[in-house]
Amino acid sequence: MSSEFDVTETLDVKGASCPMPVVKTKSAVDDLAEDDVLEVLATDSGSMSDIDGWADGTAGVELLDQVEDGDVYKHYVRKTE
Repeated sequence: MSSEFDVTETLDVKGASCPMPVVKTKSAVDDLAEDDVLEVLATDSGSMSDIDGWADGTAGVELLDQVEDGDVYKHYVRKTE
């Protein structure tokens, strides 16, 4: 997958640990319009599985990609409804 998306907003949750990256991601997605893309920057390695699981079980969101960039985990989430 490519991490080149038309990012609408970036959420920086670096330094936050579980469950805060997911909690803050949900809150940020709630404020987006349909088809907007949220980039989430996290340093918690657990955010890879946490955000993937949250997106998989949540209607109205799609996890587009996840990228490990050094110590930062980048997640790209699209609001679909």
